[in-house]
Amino acid sequence: MDTDVIIVGAGPTGLMLACELRLAGVHPLVLERHPHRRDTPKAGGLGGQILELLRYRGLLERCEAACTGPVPAPRFPFGGVHLDLTQLVDPPLHALPLPQQRLEMLLEERAGELGVEIRRGHRMAGVVQDETAVTAEVLGPDGPYRVTARYLAGCDGAHSRVRDAAGIAFPGTTYPEVNRLAQVTLPDTVTVLGNGDLDVAGFGTVRGGFTRTDRGLLGVGASTDSSVVSLYTTEDETGEYDDDIPMSVTEFQDSLRRVLGADLPVAEAIRLSRFTFKAKHAEHYRKGRILLAGDAAHLFPATGVAINAGMLDAVNLAWKLAAVIHGWAPDGLLDTYHDERHFAGARTMLHTRAQVALRRGTDPAAEALREVFQELLADEQPLRRMGSLVAGSDIRYPMPEPSGHHPLAGVFVPDLTLHSDRGVTCVGELLHTARPLLLDLADREDLRRAAGDWRTRIDVHTAKTDDLRPADAILIRPDAHIAWAAAFEESSENAARALREALTRWFGAPESHA
Repeated sequence: MDTDVIIVGAGPTGLMLACELRLAGVHPLVLERHPHRRDTPKAGGLGGQILELLRYRGLLERCEAACTGPVPAPRFPFGGVHLDLTQLVDPPLHALPLPQQRLEMLLEERAGELGVEIRRGHRMAGVVQDETAVTAEVLGPDGPYRVTARYLAGCDGAHSRVRDAAGIAFPGTTYPEVNRLAQVTLPDTVTVLGNGDLDVAGFGTVRGGFTRTDRGLLGVGASTDSSVVSLYTTEDETGEYDDDIPMSVTEFQDSLRRVLGADLPVAEAIRLSRFTFKAKHAEHYRKGRILLAGDAAHLFPATGVAINAGMLDAVNLAWKLAAVIHGWAPDGLLDTYHDERHFAGARTMLHTRAQVALRRGTDPAAEALREVFQELLADEQPLRRMGSLVAGSDIRYPMPEPSGHHPLAGVFVPDLTLHSDRGVTCVGELLHTARPLLLDLADREDLRRAAGDWRTRIDVHTAKTDDLRPADAILIRPDAHIAWAAAFEESSENAARALREALTRWFGAPESHA
């Protein structure tokens, strides 16, 4: 074998997968067809559950330092209306103004620190697999060559060559709308009013927020304390666009003219991006030794969710691949990648398709639907529920019995403050190394003794917490989801047996039996 895992694509998903594999002691090779990081603007920010996961890896401060501006108030577009979470003390959804180019640079730096090899300008031309290995045909700057590995992960985007080569179906819908987004400065002929409206000389007032016309949708985000204004258009078009060809100022101003019916001049474009919407979901995330993650596995018809979903795919996949490669994975562990992340992808597809229904309607009935939906979001409970749904933090992976009985089984572990004889720490800090963790909150020697047969695979930490203790013991996977939890009223023998069953289910046979 030339390497353990071939990763095709050096976007956020592929780079996150590479970093997680290295933390788990696996050697990945990243192949990226572009010779340099692209300057074409793509996602303008990062949000959702992945922010908490990055904090658990000790990377969130780096992300915050790389932001292009102050962290915005938690107010997010949702199908032509807004989730206004500013009224909540602890909103379930956050975002950082971290453009995708900067995120990729940060992740590539981290991958370099961990010793990941990234080959830019190397395009995968084909792939074959057998029972023991996968071989990629690669076209590099010096000509074609082959590279073999135990597994190959396709993180190569919407037009995935890996997905096509593996013969994995990618059904779904392509919507006719073309969305154009720009951050611009305005000339003297346009004035930002105190309420966020724009006063355009020779035309009049352009309202802040969303305005629907007979020709499309115009969005205006302006603030009197900033010289930069965000403008957004949506039109139905039948033409195809190449994502690698950036949008020009002329193209954007033509779109503004069509939607508004008048000229809205701009002085300077700081950011320009164009995107279309598709709702597509791979039927399988795994076919033999080939796996899919990120946009290669799913395309969602709404903004702000793709990177979150893709990077969470990577974190879920990495430790399972590592377990197989290291030889201790229990039967079926790698199959749970498809089971869990396809389930999560379906949840994301649910709310993004709902956004399509909300935003594309133009008749009075559609306007009434948006108005009623916005009224529902004035109440805290539905607002929290929708925020968690968009963030991806409402996911509870189905857990096998008997560990699935506990309400915490399958959820993302809360960041409890912990006190031990080693000082004060928290769950997030203990997960920096991406190792499984048994958290003993009730000083149960019988549990620590039961976990001893997995001592090289998991960490054990005994502590007390000032927070509301959710359980007496929690078994946490490297992706920060709870594999097993229990509050023990039963005998020591039964408690230890239940823990050993959970450890065997997720982390293989005891080392003494391996």
